[in-house]
Amino acid sequence: MSDNNNKITQAMHDSGLPRRDFLKYSAAAVAVAGAFSMGLPQRGWAGEATPKAGGVLRMGLAGGSTTDSRDPGSWSDTFTFVGFSAVYNTLSEIGVDGTAIPELAERWESSPDARIWTFTLRQGVTFHNGKTLDAGDVVASIGHHLGDKSTSAAKTVLGDVAKVSAQGNDTVVFELHSGNADFAYVVADYHLVIMPAKDGAADWQAGIGTGGYRLKGFEPGVRMDLERSPDYWKAGRAHFASAELLAIADGAARVNALVTGQVDVINKVDLKTVALLKRNPNLVIEETKGAQHYTFPMLTDSQQFQDNNIRLALKHAINRETLLASVLYGYGQIGNDHPIQPGSRFINSALEQRGYDPDKARFYLRQAGVDSLKVRLQASDAAYTGAVDASVLFKEQARQAGIDIDVVREPADGFFSNVWMKQPFTTSFWYSSLTADRMFSIGYAKGAAWNETHWDNARFNQLLNAARGEMNAPLRQEMYNEMQALCRDEGGAIVPLFASSVAARSKRVAHGGLTAPYGELDGLRLIERWWQA
Repeated sequence: MSDNNNKITQAMHDSGLPRRDFLKYSAAAVAVAGAFSMGLPQRGWAGEATPKAGGVLRMGLAGGSTTDSRDPGSWSDTFTFVGFSAVYNTLSEIGVDGTAIPELAERWESSPDARIWTFTLRQGVTFHNGKTLDAGDVVASIGHHLGDKSTSAAKTVLGDVAKVSAQGNDTVVFELHSGNADFAYVVADYHLVIMPAKDGAADWQAGIGTGGYRLKGFEPGVRMDLERSPDYWKAGRAHFASAELLAIADGAARVNALVTGQVDVINKVDLKTVALLKRNPNLVIEETKGAQHYTFPMLTDSQQFQDNNIRLALKHAINRETLLASVLYGYGQIGNDHPIQPGSRFINSALEQRGYDPDKARFYLRQAGVDSLKVRLQASDAAYTGAVDASVLFKEQARQAGIDIDVVREPADGFFSNVWMKQPFTTSFWYSSLTADRMFSIGYAKGAAWNETHWDNARFNQLLNAARGEMNAPLRQEMYNEMQALCRDEGGAIVPLFASSVAARSKRVAHGGLTAPYGELDGLRLIERWWQA
């Protein structure tokens, strides 16, 4: 989905957060069971390559807007996330194995009910202006996103927070409205960077953090220039002497910049060009599996889709394997009509994969009391590149089951404000979340602002509330298993595909061979984690 074409719906106005922003940050939350106290790795990532110091990392990135700001509450695209993630740190960091490791927090622990979380800060950390990090900086930084007047994109992710307070100089306590076993991972969200406090408020205008790089120049929508901080506190990181980020919106222009050596790394590679790029011996394709998933949401409270038999008929009338090959060129995985991606620690691996079965689709039509079906699918590439093509393929596949899908191409401009969640059958997408609670809460819970199918299942909602504060990991997994089955068999979303995030890099830069299993560009932290080859 194009960042510039995303518009906010009325539901998003109610929560103060555009859908594109929420989808971007929701991918940062990863599940945790119990309290953690882990040391920070003191070396580079595992792999054959040995990190080298020095050199310049040059990136050509999609995203970037003239409205971009230094205010972390406003960050909404890959360009700002990648750049500022090198300038700042957060309390915790999501590692390459999808688990949390302490960053500015040296350790944390929770109360037995997961409602009170206590973070102990790392000692000896200084900001780029020489100020020593203390608990007041954390309280001010988190407070920047809270309050009735806050317009921060992270306001919703902190919705559980009732109070945040300092206990001395090195301890911060979060009191939640109710238990949240995932909270230690919530504070790794890339909006929740820690800034120096000034007169009790976070000084975001200064662009000063504790990260491996200092902000040297920032021209919104054009470029960002960074230089390494000589006294960075984290060993084994921040290898480049400097980094340059260029905002390149056009996909062909990004590829050309990489091929001609103007940049070292690009993101959002046009899948049609991947095969060609692979032939270049100087380039490497970087794929992050399951980074996002595509949906065909059906409004379950609409007259046409109230009967679950109709929904099941359509779920059996789509050929997922064909869509994977034709729309994603193989860069993805098939979905099973629930939002938990393959490879997630929460995946219900025992749940039978739904396949293309026109005969079974006809069976469910008969169960609904009809012999054939005609529906209108309002599709737009605002959802994802190839959404209209996928809809046309779906139309041809469903015809074998006696289902006539009238595909209506909608303009990208205004699609998410005028069509999505308003019309009975549309195209959509989500950035995947490695936290099952986050994904279920934003897209499937009763009353959720982005419940795109208007689904209301009492058993599902009961399980969601129970699982959120459940610290017993096996029991929590049982709950998530049942919730995935409920989504698959009773929900309103057809989830045919999980799409990979595809980037490309020059062999002039390297990494340890293992990158973060979420988002893109090594969990948005390539500037700190990669090095010059």
